[in-house]
Amino acid sequence: MADTDPDTLEGRIERTRAELARTVDAIADRVSPKKVAGRSVAKMKSQVKAQTDHVVSTIGDMVGNPAAQSPNGHRPVEEPWDDDYPATPIAPVLIGIGAVVVIGALIVIMRRRRRA
Repeated sequence: MADTDPDTLEGRIERTRAELARTVDAIADRVSPKKVAGRSVAKMKSQVKAQTDHVVSTIGDMVGNPAAQSPNGHRPVEEPWDDDYPATPIAPVLIGIGAVVVIGALIVIMRRRRRA
C-alpha cells in the first residue's frame, strides 16, 4: 500500500528535486563549451606528449647506438630503414591539429556573436 502521509511525500519530493538539480548541474557542466574545450586541449596535449616521447626515444636509440650508424653518423650501415624503428603515425597529430583549429574557430565565432 502506498504511503500517503503528506510529510513523507513532501520529503520524497524534496529529495527528488535535489537529485534532479544535481543531475542537471552535472549535465550542464559536462557539455559546457569551456569544459569540452579544456578536455579536448588536455587530450591533445597528452597525445602530442606521447608522440614527442616516442620520437625522442627513437632518436635517442639511434644516436645511442653507434654500431648501427655509418661512419658519417647519418644512417645505419646495413639497412637504411630498419624495422626496429616503426614509422610514427601522422594521422592522430593531424586530427588533433584540426580539432584545435575547429575549436578555436568556434570560440572566435561565439565571441563575435556575443558582441553583436
